[in-house]
Order: sequence, then structure tokens, then C-alpha cells
Amino acid sequence: MVYQQLSAIDPQVSTILTAALEGQEVSEAEAVILFQAEGTELEALVAVADLLRSRAVGEKASFVITRNINFTNVCYMGCKFCGFAKRKDESGAELLSMQEVAKRAQQAWDRGATEVCIQGGLHPNIDGDHYRNILKAIKQQVPDMHIHAFSPFEIWFGAHKSKMSVAEFIQDLINHGLGSMPGTAAEILDVEIRKQLTKDKLTTEQWVEIITTAHQLGLPTTATIMYGHIDEPRHWAAHIRLLRDIQKQTGGFTEFVPLGFVHYESPLYTQQRDNDMSVRPGPTAQENIRMHAVSRLMLNGWIDNIQASWVKLGPAYAQQMLRSGANDLGGTLMNESISRSAGGKNGQEIVPEDMVRMIRNAGRTPLRRGTLYQPLETFSESTTAGQVPERSLSGGVMSQSGLGVQLIASTAGASV
Repeated sequence: MVYQQLSAIDPQVSTILTAALEGQEVSEAEAVILFQAEGTELEALVAVADLLRSRAVGEKASFVITRNINFTNVCYMGCKFCGFAKRKDESGAELLSMQEVAKRAQQAWDRGATEVCIQGGLHPNIDGDHYRNILKAIKQQVPDMHIHAFSPFEIWFGAHKSKMSVAEFIQDLINHGLGSMPGTAAEILDVEIRKQLTKDKLTTEQWVEIITTAHQLGLPTTATIMYGHIDEPRHWAAHIRLLRDIQKQTGGFTEFVPLGFVHYESPLYTQQRDNDMSVRPGPTAQENIRMHAVSRLMLNGWIDNIQASWVKLGPAYAQQMLRSGANDLGGTLMNESISRSAGGKNGQEIVPEDMVRMIRNAGRTPLRRGTLYQPLETFSESTTAGQVPERSLSGGVMSQSGLGVQLIASTAGASV
């Protein structure tokens, strides 16, 4: 069926897609061509991505039960796209205590979570050991919880505050319970774009150094891209190619997460006239499809898991991505605040039962997984997420009380 589609489309696109099906690598230049596919060419791209997804991971689509804890929203970095940051004396500014962080981790554990995702702003008053202390507080409260925490920007900041090398700082965090790291703060790994987004405060070279150092120390990370603002397809292709090169070197990425720019209350968009910039209001519908499909082709054989970010896309749209190359819907979270601060319009009330339903409606078999994609539970037609047992406060298991506890669905580490 797919090969029939390829015979009826533009020969150049057909050649690229046929080569991808035969296991050949999609080049950066070829990816730029695919990022412009429309009509029957786009349909063929999606069909090829879906077939490669099936070959790589089969017919199961996964999610993880997790909680996002944004421990502070105070940050002075001035990233233009960020609607999350506040000054420390500003109304609504917060810095959670260690007790509150541990309490929220315990609440998540009691509701069946296997992971907490910890990220925050770069608060000028915190010491470098603040990050270590967060890990210690959580591990003391919930020893078996997987901690997925601290963006490369936070690692850079913490190492600087601690007067330690990046490697020393990461190793110290690993020693105190860090299990994996979100590969956020990537935005677009292009010098000119980063200068406009973040004044290049964390350079592409620094981001790559921190990520590769983590991998070399045995700490897995995710990989992300934030697209649909001042960027173009050539930037997307170069970004994904760079991630592929890193993966060839280290093998440390667990997944790739495309994150569409949320523009509604982002200063990058709302203040573009003041900044003499031309900023798009996020990616188009077709660009979202192309991003998930092309990333599947470019990363084929290197990064098996392509995640659709529900908090960016909305449930119906994320479900469509499962037919366009993606195989994961991220996690069920509480307190995903960064996208909401940027004006994200997709609510927070999807429970695990809804995740299972979304996956089934996409024609996939739902799989509950751990952070590192280890399978934990497959949902047959006769089981629902409501039958996943909750844990009691003592760490035991409560009998079939379900997970309908207003854990929201989002993407683990989707904060950009």
C-alpha cells in the first residue's frame, strides 16, 4: 500500500521516502524537502513514518504516570519566549520549600506515579546545593520514586553556583538520586536563533556539552525541539541532525519530544513589535504533522521513541500524531505550569483512563511505562487505567481504587 502511494507522488519526495523505508539515512537537505511536503506527498510521508514506527516499536503506544513539580518560577535569564518567569519580589513569585517538594512527590507516589519531573527557574538566591537537596528530600520521603530533573540550563547554573565542573556537578546529582534528565532548554540548536530567543546565554555548544557529559556518566536524557516561532525548516532539520549525531556518539537519548511554541502570552510573540521581530503564532497543523513524521524518519534506528506532547497539541491532535510517527503520549501530570504561563489553551483534566482511550482510538494498544520506557502494564480491551492500583500512604497498595484523581495528561519534561 505504501509503495503504491510512493509511485504516484513527486519523484524527488518518492526517492527520499523509498530510501528511508530501505533503511537509508535521511540527510539534512532531504529533511528540508520533506518539511515542505503537502497533499499526496504529505500523506505519503505520514504513511512511511507510521510504517517505520510500527517496525521500530510495534503497535503499542505508551504513557507514564508522573507529576511535574516546578519548584520555583523566579528567573532573571530573560528568555524572550518565556511567560513563566517572575522577579523574586513580584506577585505570584514562589520558591517551594524542600518539605513542599517532598510532599508533592509523596502525593504523586500515593496516586500511582513512578516518576516526578522537577524543573524550575534560575533563582538568583539559591545555592548550588539546592538541586542536591531537592533530590535528598524526595529520596528520603519516597525512596523508590524515579527523579527526572533539571534542564541543561539548570545544570549550567548549578555547576556555576557550586564552583564545580559540569561533570562533577552531574555526578554529584547522580550520587544523590537523579535518575534521568530532561533535554529541554534546547529550543532550536542554532546560534542565530538562540541569540534572538535567549541572547545565547546557554549556547548550543554548552547544551551539547552538558547533554553528552550526562550520557557519558550514564545518565539518560530526553531530547526536545521548540518550533514554530522565528525558525524555519532548515533549522529544524539541522537541529534533528545534531541530535542524531549525539545519539550515534552516546546512545543516551530515551526519546525525542517536539514542542510546538505556545504563543498566547509569550513575550516573544506579544512584544514582537517592540523587539522589531516577526514571530509566528506557533506551528501550523501541517507543520506539527511534518515534525513528528520527519523526526521519525531522521531518527530511525537511533531514537525509537517519538513523543507527542499533549499539553502543547491537545488530546485529539496528539492522538493524530500517533498515526504520524509518534508512539508515546508522555505522562499524566499534576501542576504543569510553564505552558499554562505562556497561555496554553489545553486544560489539565485528562486522567489515565482518558490516555488509554486516546491510544485505543488511535488504533494502538495502551502501555503504561516507566521513565526509561520499561513496560509496566499493557491494557487489554477488558482493562482500564482505573484498575491500576493506587499506593497507600504507607507505600503499600490500595485495592482497585483507581487513578481518577485529576492527574492531568501532559508530556514528561515538556517544559521549555
